[in-house]
Amino acid sequence: MKKKYVLYNPVAGNGKGKEGAEELKTRFDEQSLVYVDVTTVNDYAEFFAGLSEEDEVIVCGGDGTLNRFVNQTAGVAINNKLYYYACGSGNDFLRDMKDPNEKLVELNEFIENLPVANVNGKEYRFLNNVGFGIDGYCCEMGDKLRGQSDKPVNYTGIAIKGLLFHYKPTNATVIMDGKEYFFKKVWLAPTMNGRFYGGGMMATPDQDRTGDTLSVMLFHGSGRLKTLMIFPSIFKGEHVKKVKNVTVLTGKEITVKFDGPRAVQVDGETVLGITEYTAKK
Repeated sequence: MKKKYVLYNPVAGNGKGKEGAEELKTRFDEQSLVYVDVTTVNDYAEFFAGLSEEDEVIVCGGDGTLNRFVNQTAGVAINNKLYYYACGSGNDFLRDMKDPNEKLVELNEFIENLPVANVNGKEYRFLNNVGFGIDGYCCEMGDKLRGQSDKPVNYTGIAIKGLLFHYKPTNATVIMDGKEYFFKKVWLAPTMNGRFYGGGMMATPDQDRTGDTLSVMLFHGSGRLKTLMIFPSIFKGEHVKKVKNVTVLTGKEITVKFDGPRAVQVDGETVLGITEYTAKK
């Protein structure tokens, strides 16, 4: 009998990853489901080699779970049909689908030829984005809060407090396909493969993850109060209308350099003390 291997992340969805994955029992014959904790998979080449070609694999979790899966399977030959079942806390990848209400998505086409970010000499494949600025700061603070408590992290609250009090913007140089741009007082500088990140922020409304380019969005040149006033419009993608303070550049290779070290996040995974990153499609 064809089996469906359900790769679930127990810490996804604020610790309810297994519970979310078990929702699949209402969609499929329970006898065909084989549940596997992703934290127990040490070698994906070995894992996929042990499957028959007709078996299917469902990756359950959120954007962080997907990020780890696509990086841990880099270079692995996958001949099985892959699906993603969204049961995370952010689910920005799902938001970018044609039907974001359908939590089960065919995955194979979306993980082929993924863009790569080079951060501090290490390469990361990414599905949604690599971000520099207050988004990295929010991930850094969120990681600290998770280490202190098991309560859900309020990233919006962290962002608002950072905008008002704690986060200090930097100047940035962006090199897009060899052409150099300079921006003062940069609050955000994410390079996007899809449209969404950060739990629903539509950073680049025109970005197409199935295309062959990336988009970098610079939120720059404004003080704390004005930035806070514009910031909510990013959830509808309307911030791009504020052309004095928001710039979107599109190309195949993007380098972003800050004039001071900041946290970078790659699909929500945090890397501290970084002054630049490069992303290629």
